[in-house]
Amino acid sequence: MALRPSPDRYVKDDYPWWLVALVAIGLVLAAVIVTNDIYAQVFRTVVNGVGITVFVTLVAFVLATVLGLGICLLGMADSQVLRQIARFYIEIIRGIPILVLLFYVAFVGAPALVAAYNFLISPLVTSGMAEPILVRDLSLMWRAVIALTIGYSSFIAEIFRAGFQSVDIGQIEAAKALGLSRYRRFRSVVFPQAIRVIFPPLSNDFVSMVKDSSLVSVLGVADITQMGKVYAAGSFRFFETYSIVTYIYLILTIGLSLALRRTEKWMKSR
Repeated sequence: MALRPSPDRYVKDDYPWWLVALVAIGLVLAAVIVTNDIYAQVFRTVVNGVGITVFVTLVAFVLATVLGLGICLLGMADSQVLRQIARFYIEIIRGIPILVLLFYVAFVGAPALVAAYNFLISPLVTSGMAEPILVRDLSLMWRAVIALTIGYSSFIAEIFRAGFQSVDIGQIEAAKALGLSRYRRFRSVVFPQAIRVIFPPLSNDFVSMVKDSSLVSVLGVADITQMGKVYAAGSFRFFETYSIVTYIYLILTIGLSLALRRTEKWMKSR
């Protein structure tokens, strides 16, 4: 006889013993960092990259969310041409690994963008009103931000599409019958309901981007991973260095995950 799951199983939350254990481990590691000179020195070096990691993640995620929403709306447009363009973008970008996309944007896309910009302002350059820019003027950090934006926007577009399509079509038809414009239907009917479906996977992508931001180290961007690589290469203390790098990333990702989970519960309680 098959066991039937308790109806409270998916409603009642277990006490977060895993979090208690994690905090205990974190406090022990913090004590080691404070009392051990080697770990303290590694921590002081690696923590200098936290600002770059946070900046790259926040800017890239905001831009990817805006671009993903735009691509999603294109994919749901009445025009078949716009829908095909959106689908083409999503399938192409989604099929390229993030690391390959980083290299492509940094060393192929950036020079092409600079060349296009210089071509557009060539009349102003000729008249002496503007100066052409060089490829090196576009920093590697911003090339990494652009690559992460493009890479994640395709996944975020699909998250938005799934959320919007989860809204009952009958409610949309009722809003049409009441004479609401397309914008009013989206703002007052579709989006408030869809955001509850969109937020969990969107927050998951946010946490994933914190981790994937470590890939920008391959371009020499001075994030947490790059600072760790440089220190380990010079000191040969690989165990200590990458233990600290892991520790810092876990603080960022788990802290962010807990905050997003609390926000999700707040949204569901409204």
